[in-house]
Amino acid sequence: MLAIVVALLAAFAGVLLLGPIYIGLLQRLGFGKRIRSEGPEGHVGKSGTPTMGGMLLVVVVMFLAMAMRIEDPFTLTPMLALVGVSILGAIDDFVNVRTGVGVRGRFKLVWQTIVALLAAFYIQRHFDITGVDVPFAGVVVIGGFLFILFVAFVIVGVSNAVNLTDGLDGLAAGVLIFSFVAYLLIALVEVPGGKPSQPNLAIFCALIIGALMGFLWFNVHPAQLFMGDAGALSLGATLAVVATITTQLVLLAVIGFVFLAVIMSVVLQVGSFKLRGRRIFRMAPLQHHFELLGWAEEKITLRFWIVSALAGLLGFSVYLAAVNGL
Repeated sequence: MLAIVVALLAAFAGVLLLGPIYIGLLQRLGFGKRIRSEGPEGHVGKSGTPTMGGMLLVVVVMFLAMAMRIEDPFTLTPMLALVGVSILGAIDDFVNVRTGVGVRGRFKLVWQTIVALLAAFYIQRHFDITGVDVPFAGVVVIGGFLFILFVAFVIVGVSNAVNLTDGLDGLAAGVLIFSFVAYLLIALVEVPGGKPSQPNLAIFCALIIGALMGFLWFNVHPAQLFMGDAGALSLGATLAVVATITTQLVLLAVIGFVFLAVIMSVVLQVGSFKLRGRRIFRMAPLQHHFELLGWAEEKITLRFWIVSALAGLLGFSVYLAAVNGL
């Protein structure tokens, strides 16, 4: 437990101390976010805010992870996912700054899929997993190949869901904190005759939580620094990998309820417009719908945080009830 607290505080302090230096560097390099014209009108004033803040989180987390020597089979895959997808995100942020468009969606999807398949393949082979653990129902066997495809699909989906949620100051970072807290607690639970505790994975989650807290210092409204795709895409993929490593991938639908709601709002909006020529929401993703209803940005962010905290608590409670046979 002491190592978890130390990891969280070290990551928080690292991002907090390096934040001003990093923001200054991004400003000198001209790494200011270009705001899309089709977004909410209130976002126009955010144009020029330094982006690619996610790379600071990734560097701090990985440096501390190596310094604390927590590399083991439980942490290797989420670490590689964090680094691998952050490279794609950084490229996208760079292109967005220079052109205002970003990397083509097709290229991003291919890169995400490759990383997701590699992560899913390693997890399946190393841990010999052939099924999905469903709370109260046990392991549902689907076979190794289908398991790899399913996990890869979820990794890509969650990565993009977090990226879509990263549309308001502090929103994605706060929701991610509550999600990683839930999986940190799950990683610490040892199931007699079943899943062992995973202390190093819990420490890794603590590093991410601490780094996100430090990032929020600069990202709360009005934001001095944006996470960018370097952080949103990579942290989303990492969350899905952590959920897989803890064998509680199905619970991610509960713990990550906000991310699920956001990405489903986009799917439903696009589907409704193509099939019926009508929109369900005033604007998608979901947080922009509430903006156009007149909710203040801070109110939306805080309410989404509240929902995420409750979802994380519910998910962990369901896990405990399931493993204790309640």
